[in-house]
Amino acid sequence: MVDQGLNFALSEEQEAFRRSVRQFVEDKVAPRAAEVDESDEYPWDLDELMVKSGFTGVSYPEEYGGYGGGALELALMIEEISRWSAGIALVSAVNKLGAIPILLAGTTDQKKLVSEGIATGTHRMSYCLTEPNSGSDAAAMKSRAVRDGDDWIITGTKRFITGAGPSDLYTYFAVTDPDAENGRNITCFLVSSDMKGFELGRKEDKMGIRGSPTREVILDGVRVPKENVVGEVNQGFPIAMRTLDFSRPSVAAQALGIAQGAFDFAVDYVTEREQFGKAISTFQGMQFMFADMAMKIETARLAVYRAATAIDNSHWDLKPDPFVSYWAAIAKCYASDVAMAVTTDCVQALGGYGYIKEYPVERMMRDAKITQIYEGTNQIQRVVIARSVFRGR
Repeated sequence: MVDQGLNFALSEEQEAFRRSVRQFVEDKVAPRAAEVDESDEYPWDLDELMVKSGFTGVSYPEEYGGYGGGALELALMIEEISRWSAGIALVSAVNKLGAIPILLAGTTDQKKLVSEGIATGTHRMSYCLTEPNSGSDAAAMKSRAVRDGDDWIITGTKRFITGAGPSDLYTYFAVTDPDAENGRNITCFLVSSDMKGFELGRKEDKMGIRGSPTREVILDGVRVPKENVVGEVNQGFPIAMRTLDFSRPSVAAQALGIAQGAFDFAVDYVTEREQFGKAISTFQGMQFMFADMAMKIETARLAVYRAATAIDNSHWDLKPDPFVSYWAAIAKCYASDVAMAVTTDCVQALGGYGYIKEYPVERMMRDAKITQIYEGTNQIQRVVIARSVFRGR
């Protein structure tokens, strides 16, 4: 593998950005985190505050109306928000997931629409790939798009679509040549929720990332103009896979933030909690547990920032980039496994209190689990990593 350069220090601007996000999180997100989890209602107030603070425009190109920054800045922001609420962190993460296909392969007008629209809060986006019978095997999708003059008529159902409902724009993948080989017959479309035939299906009642709706998206004969094709016809599957490579570091950052938030809370707790006449943080068994957690978190942080840097050093096009795929899969897989392990240990460290909703570690443990599943299960990530290892990195 060609090394594209390593720098283990954030710039002064990046550190200042992190501090500004952290202050926002402490002031606005932390007081609402438990309530959003309990109600499972989309936090429109926080969404609007993020727009006003300029956070929603982070990582979108300035030439298209965004506020600049790259994948590393986006990772920093998602990490900081996830320290208190993984669900609220998805406000920005899901917008970017939906927008990546446009940024990779869209027209100039499409790029301006989504970059400026997301930055200003005019638009919100979701990514529609998963179907009831095609999860890891995404190329087996059943959604169909049929030409009708200059338009396309799309029919199909997508499941587990994060952000569906609040989002008004959707990057939707459908089969456009049923006779062709799977993966060479799929096209990406930009679909708007105001198009006739667009429907939302059931809202899932989830274990974690509550406050971020997960719903079915149903297209019943939706007419989409040719101007809404993203990239080339029948070339949508590479866009879908490249999108996941570019978005997995965001999931990794979310997992990292969850782990860090649980760890910080547990450190404070065991420092204050006394048993047998002294703080339980003085017990060697507890110290070893926290030392192990610290090692995992710091190693995950290096992997997350490394993957984000690989994206920032790459070209925003559809050219295969095994370097990005490799680091993105490592970061997503490792950080999410760390989040699950660390939050479980933090619940254990709090004992009976860790199992009670009054304390945030149980919520963080619930939130951590999805990071091992969505945007490619960790089993799939290991396939990606192994493929890179044995085909030459």
